[in-house]
Amino acid sequence: MVYIISKRDGPHREELAAKDFLQKNRTTVNALANHLTLGRWQQLRNPAPPPQPQPSGKLWSTPPARPKEAEPYVRISHNGRVVIADLASGRQLDFVGELRGHGHSRYFALATRENGIFEPLNDELYKVLADLEGVGVPDETSEAHLEQIISGRLGLDAISRSVE
Repeated sequence: MVYIISKRDGPHREELAAKDFLQKNRTTVNALANHLTLGRWQQLRNPAPPPQPQPSGKLWSTPPARPKEAEPYVRISHNGRVVIADLASGRQLDFVGELRGHGHSRYFALATRENGIFEPLNDELYKVLADLEGVGVPDETSEAHLEQIISGRLGLDAISRSVE
């Protein structure tokens, strides 16, 4: 058996019947589509502009945030980093150096390129703290003493370790 398929001009009978059926039942089709899409069908076909906010009569103003002056202090963290930090925010302002070694053989290493630090101290800080390079820091008492020495040389107020 051979089927001959030829192209005709215009729509087929089936297409016309389907189009006519949809036109006659448009309200029912829209109602079903809205039900199945939870109302999104109608919103897609007739998008409504969003409602304008109603004025409440209240004026809201927030004062501009003024950056507070930094309150720097010297801090030695648990991992041995010696930094100058801001008391209010806790943010690091400057990296001074680090404690290297273990136990009683710990020592202070300044932040210099020779010690493997990528961003070394600026020249002014280095001149003030250069003689502290290699100072032994065997225990926590020595750490507190080192914090006081660095704070004194930099002119920072000595803040007790209880802040941490």
